[in-house]
Amino acid sequence: MITSKTISNGILRALLTVVVSSLVLFFFYKIQTVLIYLAVSLILTLIGLPILHFFKKRLKFNHLFATIATVVVFILIILGFIMMFIPLILAQGENLSLLNTAEIEKNIGQLLNQFALFLESYHIDSSEMLKEANITSKINFNLIPNFLNAILSTISSFGIGLGAVLFITFFFLKDRVVFMKGARKLIPDSHEDKILNSLDKINYLLSRYFIGLLLQLFIVFLLYLIVLVIFGIPNAVIIAFLCALLNIIPYIGPLIASVLAAILTMMSNLGSDFQSEILPTTIYVLIGFWIVQIIDNNFSQPIIFSKSVSSHPLEIFLVILIAGYLFGILGMIVAVPFYTIIKVIGKEFFPENTLIRLLTKKL
Repeated sequence: MITSKTISNGILRALLTVVVSSLVLFFFYKIQTVLIYLAVSLILTLIGLPILHFFKKRLKFNHLFATIATVVVFILIILGFIMMFIPLILAQGENLSLLNTAEIEKNIGQLLNQFALFLESYHIDSSEMLKEANITSKINFNLIPNFLNAILSTISSFGIGLGAVLFITFFFLKDRVVFMKGARKLIPDSHEDKILNSLDKINYLLSRYFIGLLLQLFIVFLLYLIVLVIFGIPNAVIIAFLCALLNIIPYIGPLIASVLAAILTMMSNLGSDFQSEILPTTIYVLIGFWIVQIIDNNFSQPIIFSKSVSSHPLEIFLVILIAGYLFGILGMIVAVPFYTIIKVIGKEFFPENTLIRLLTKKL
């Protein structure tokens, strides 16, 4: 029989659950930076494990020195990127007039005028269209220095974040076995073997996935760089790197990269004739980028991803597509790692299920 005391206790428990859940969510919100550091450190750990094993097995380093050497490799790679890009950015800053908003407005106006002349050469009256659009008056050019200030502010805090990530990564690599032993004590005995086997397989597959992702981005970067160098685009290394980095976002990233490359190509050729110089060069660069994407989508990406996570290319495509529809860009980025984790857990805990057997036969 339900009494008033039972109802009141149920309400109190529900309120307590809501309050505790809210406090936990608020706590996670306040420490979101720390959670990001942990997530990045975990990814670096997964990438660094094969390097750690190389130092231990091939070069006969002990565990501590192998861990230090792995972290030093990460530091050298990061310093290499900084030394490669910062001087180029500083050297080209004046040419690109990043801080001169008046010059940017003048250059964009010049580009629009050349575009209008190009349309008029094909008997297309663009004057009214551009007048009604009033593009230059709608652009707030003060956003550019504000955006750069935000970037500089981010860079200033980058050192602290980098130090924290490397520190956490060092101990993740050094004390991985200790952490696993501690986690084992928290695992129920009845599921210990299954959970530990799942963690080992997840660790192995995700390590291969992130290394494969880095390899794919490096291949795309080299191909983009070749295209830009062939057509003599200034700042080719920076543009190729930024466009390759956008390929982390499946399918949408390459489209954004193409638009970015087209804009930067046109801006780098300001002052040249639009019809004979700017437009053909931009079209050639776009065609080159599309060829790179055809190569990446049909050869390097399916081969690397399918081999790294033991999944069929069509399977990966559908997973990314579904995740994009459900969770947007972030879902597309984390779709493959998350799907891999689900497959591993499914194989360990539900090995007799027909669908799971079909999806995990290569694991």
